[in-house]
Amino acid sequence: MRKIAVVTGTRAEYGILYLVLKAIEAKPELKYSLVATGMHLSHEFGYTVREIEDNGFKIDAKVDMLLSSDTPGAMAKSLGLGIIGLAQAWEQLKPDVILVFGDRVEPLAATIAGAYMNVPVAHIQGGDAAIGSNIDDSNRYAITKFAHTHFPATRKSAERIIMMGEEEWRVYQVGSPALDVILSESLIPVEQLAEKYNLDLSQPLILLVQHSVTTQLDQASTQIRETLEAVVEMGYPTVLIYPNSDAGGRRIIEVIKEHESHSFIKTFKSLPRKEYLSLMKAASVMVGNSSSGIVEAPSFGLPVVNVGMRQEGRERGKNVIDVGHSKQEIIKAVEKALIDGEFLNEVKKRENPYGDGKTSPRIAEVLSRIEITPQLLQKKITY
Repeated sequence: MRKIAVVTGTRAEYGILYLVLKAIEAKPELKYSLVATGMHLSHEFGYTVREIEDNGFKIDAKVDMLLSSDTPGAMAKSLGLGIIGLAQAWEQLKPDVILVFGDRVEPLAATIAGAYMNVPVAHIQGGDAAIGSNIDDSNRYAITKFAHTHFPATRKSAERIIMMGEEEWRVYQVGSPALDVILSESLIPVEQLAEKYNLDLSQPLILLVQHSVTTQLDQASTQIRETLEAVVEMGYPTVLIYPNSDAGGRRIIEVIKEHESHSFIKTFKSLPRKEYLSLMKAASVMVGNSSSGIVEAPSFGLPVVNVGMRQEGRERGKNVIDVGHSKQEIIKAVEKALIDGEFLNEVKKRENPYGDGKTSPRIAEVLSRIEITPQLLQKKITY
């Protein structure tokens, strides 16, 4: 039986990997070893490792690598701690393949440790371009150059990976697993959501998720303040999710706490994936700079007001309105998202460049049949 070590460091990443884990479980020739790290082990960010355990998954290793600090230096030190801790996990677990997702520091640490230890690494959703989030883009492409098998979501992403010198036989365009739950499982009915979160759905509902931009740390507080002042001026019911643990995130949280007294703003450190997606389905508009507004939202027909440069360069559907960090720009864009009939007709087509919701079984199938040979580990540059 082939052992696949699956690494997760955040609530959002775990939610995306949930059905990938289920698909691995369903393959008799595969077995997963689940490694939880990063934000999952932090009470400051909701200690979401409990959600994984509540879902019935066995966690084979916990790697504590997140420093309680809001600086770029802390992020760099976390990477170092992660490489050490994950190298120890690979020595203990002895996986046949390491599976990572995305562009954060946790998959980068897992990938570096695995590649140095001659363990094949498979990378989900490489090749994306988000030039506004500089360190994430650097992480993503570094992972690509260390990884041995690639699962890009789109044709353009697959082409970028090949342009980086990766051999074509390593690249499998499979779509994004972020869409699988949306298109294959029933979500929570809107009436139950309204009751659970005490939401007034007679008015438009805003879902707000805004992260820091690591190259604009000194502006993080000002940027979220503009967004929150726009939300306060409009006065619509708002569900607000805390940012992730990147440098600058805690500065955003400080400003969020200043606005928690408004009764129409409901704030959460974290939400289970199914509840979050159900809120996306129920929302009238999403505001902020989360990648879920780019990847998942089109499949819901959900308009998105994308604030700032964090998602600049990323492929997107017709549901996105790009704005700067200006209260008035945000208000104007939200009103367009709510009442502009021509725009809403395009959004309702639900065209999504990131796939068809059938990605997880494709990933499991490839993991079950790739040949783990010296050729797989011996990377060659094609140019």
